[in-house]
Amino acid sequence: MTKKGKIILFSAIGLLIAGMAFYPQIKKHIKSDDKGPMVEKKGGGPANKQPLYVNAQILKPQTLTDNFRSKGLLIPDEEVDLSFETSGKITGIFFNEGATVRKGQLLARVNDKPLQAELKKLESQLPLAQERVFRQKSLLAKDAVSQESYESVTTELEKLKADMELVKARLAQTELRAPFDGVLGLRFVSEGTYASPQTIITKLTKISPLKIEFSVNEKQAGDVRSGTRINFTLENDNNVYQAIVYAVESTLDEKTLSLKVRARYANPGGKLKPGHSATIDIKLREIPNAIVIPSIASVAEMGRDVAYVYKNGKAREVEIKKGIRTASSVQVLEGVQAGDTLLVSGVMQLRDDLPVKISKLEGE
Repeated sequence: MTKKGKIILFSAIGLLIAGMAFYPQIKKHIKSDDKGPMVEKKGGGPANKQPLYVNAQILKPQTLTDNFRSKGLLIPDEEVDLSFETSGKITGIFFNEGATVRKGQLLARVNDKPLQAELKKLESQLPLAQERVFRQKSLLAKDAVSQESYESVTTELEKLKADMELVKARLAQTELRAPFDGVLGLRFVSEGTYASPQTIITKLTKISPLKIEFSVNEKQAGDVRSGTRINFTLENDNNVYQAIVYAVESTLDEKTLSLKVRARYANPGGKLKPGHSATIDIKLREIPNAIVIPSIASVAEMGRDVAYVYKNGKAREVEIKKGIRTASSVQVLEGVQAGDTLLVSGVMQLRDDLPVKISKLEGE
């Protein structure tokens, strides 16, 4: 090969290598020219002039109910562990477990034979003591005996009566009676057991009415008082029950800053049982002609609350002042008014003067 041919060959190879190296940049430039120039918005990135689709509602005055919710517990109206006042062997049990009993009903007895015998002995002495007093009184009227003799037999009679009352009181201690109407629990002893005052025989519970115990925080402390009506519900029970507050603790708890409250529910038929947890709902007050917005329609920005209303195809930011809050809504005291179209979706994407289009409008 001649010298000229070699030069041409090497030149061709060099052009081929250079073309391969610069091909990606050339290709990108060609594609950019095909699409036209990129349009950037403020802050970089492609511009998007499409409006944001949102839901909205027309604000109307409504009655706002200020409710307070709390958790509570159903407790018995009365409950006591029953035991004897004296010691002795149990000679009789006169109740069935789980039975309903009346106040004063005899439930059990310990051995009372020695006391019965003592009482019988004293009772046998009573007629003679009374006869002596009668005779001494007749003689005293005739000045046949001294005043001292009369007073002596009178004292003996009163002492005999006092001894009888003492034995009767001790006999009463051998009997276990229901202190109030209620339902008995399980029995923990059998006949023949030696019982002392520390021996629990059974439990007596009064479940009609029932008490509902719950707490309110210091904000609601002044709104809940004796006579306040409450509603409560139980888990797995669709019924709504009503009760009336009858007692409020005198001071707030130092640790929780809450106030303990008790209400009473009649519990007809003893349907509800103590121990259930309850959800308490108290209607504190009603506010007529209130402007209420969904909680999700407002956001907190730099220490202020803002919402967005619809004006001429764009979102307009307004600062609002909030009032009472509920589970899903909030009262607005300032910032919006009846007739305004409030934007209620996409709030986190909204900015002042952003083009928007309403997909769904409520309250027309």
